[in-house]
Amino acid sequence: MREIVFDTETTGLETKVDRVIEIGGIELFNHFPTGRSFHVYINPGDRKVHPDALAVHGITDDFLKDKPPFADIVSEMREFFDGAKWVAHNANFDIGFINAEFERLGLPAVQTDVVIDTLALARRKNPMGPNSLDALCRRYGIDNSHRSKHGALLDSELLAEVYIEMLGGRQTALGLTSVENRQNRNADLQDVVEISYERPRPMAARLVANEIEAHSKLVARLGADAIWAKFSA
Repeated sequence: MREIVFDTETTGLETKVDRVIEIGGIELFNHFPTGRSFHVYINPGDRKVHPDALAVHGITDDFLKDKPPFADIVSEMREFFDGAKWVAHNANFDIGFINAEFERLGLPAVQTDVVIDTLALARRKNPMGPNSLDALCRRYGIDNSHRSKHGALLDSELLAEVYIEMLGGRQTALGLTSVENRQNRNADLQDVVEISYERPRPMAARLVANEIEAHSKLVARLGADAIWAKFSA
């Protein structure tokens, strides 16, 4: 299986108006790095880098002046990603921006069935968190001391290491695990897609009156200090 572990940096947080300014990707084959990578800086046109974003990644407007626009790099990018799974940490953010760029050029969106969200996978494996990339590096003993600011290629390299560790480590990539472990690893990846779309209207409540009443009575019996009492207040 071919996967691209990738990251983006942007001018800000608003997908409708902010732009992608850096993309980095690391190719994995059967969860093992192939040595192939993709990295590009992008000129966002008239959109300026927001000060808050600048504080995170340090990419200035002046640095981006002579970089190509997204339209000039999109063919090379799509060729690199073609046929692979898209692996990202908090994929909802990165895929949202990539799809916004694709939409501006009239290109088809990245579909959720080819996306793996490592944040969702980390939350499943470590529900108590924290599950930021830095926290996961600490948890799995991955050296990220050279990460003073965010960078798409560096973050992709770190995330690739984290992702491999979450799936069982280097021996997993080399195919040395048992059939049972490989099945468990594949199960971990099922439904690890956390791309959210806003509903046009809220779902109707499924609880009926007697169920609500029964639940309230149960919570009352648990006492005022019960955690459910906080949610029922």
